[in-house]
Amino acid sequence: MSKNILILNGSPRLHGNTAMLCQAFTKGAESAGHTVTRFDLQKLDIHGCLGCVQGGRDVNSPCVQKDGMTAIYPVYRAADVVVLASPMYYWGLSGQLKTAFDRLFAVAECHAGYANPRKECALIMAAEGNTPDNWKPVLDYYHALLGFLEWKDLGQVLAGGVFEAGAVAGQPVLEEAFRFGASL
Repeated sequence: MSKNILILNGSPRLHGNTAMLCQAFTKGAESAGHTVTRFDLQKLDIHGCLGCVQGGRDVNSPCVQKDGMTAIYPVYRAADVVVLASPMYYWGLSGQLKTAFDRLFAVAECHAGYANPRKECALIMAAEGNTPDNWKPVLDYYHALLGFLEWKDLGQVLAGGVFEAGAVAGQPVLEEAFRFGASL
C-alpha cells in the first residue's frame, strides 16, 4: 500500500549528512511506490510557537502565525508517515526541527481535547559521536514524544561519526537509509 511520507529536514546544511541520508531514504521509499514530500526547514521562515492556544480555527491554516508552516500543514495532515530528520545538536534535535514540530500543535487545536492526528514516524539523524551513550538522550526524547502522541515508531537511521559536511558519503548507512525507505 502506497504511503504519503513527510520529511521534516531540520539540518541547516542543505547538502550535508542529514540531507544525504534523506535523499537515500527518499529514493528507497519512492522505489517502493510511496510519495515523499521533503521540507528543508532552513529555507523556510518559521517562527517559534507563541503558546497562545488560539489556533485550530481554520483547518487549512490552523496557526495564527502565517509563515513557512502554511506550506507544511496540508502535507502533514495528509501524511501517513512523518520522518524527523536532524543532525544531533547538544544531544537533541536541531532548533529548526524542534521549532517546526512545536508549531504542529496548531493542527491538534483543530480537534477536541487537542487530539493529535495519528501517524507513523521515523527518525533520521547524523551525529559526530557514535556510542550508545551518545544516542541515548535523543532516542529517549524521540520515544517519549511518540508515546505521548500515540504514534507508531517505524525505526531509525542513525549515522554516527559524521561531523564534517559530506562525511556520510560512501558509508554503508546510506544504503541502510535506502533500504529503510524501501521497506515501508
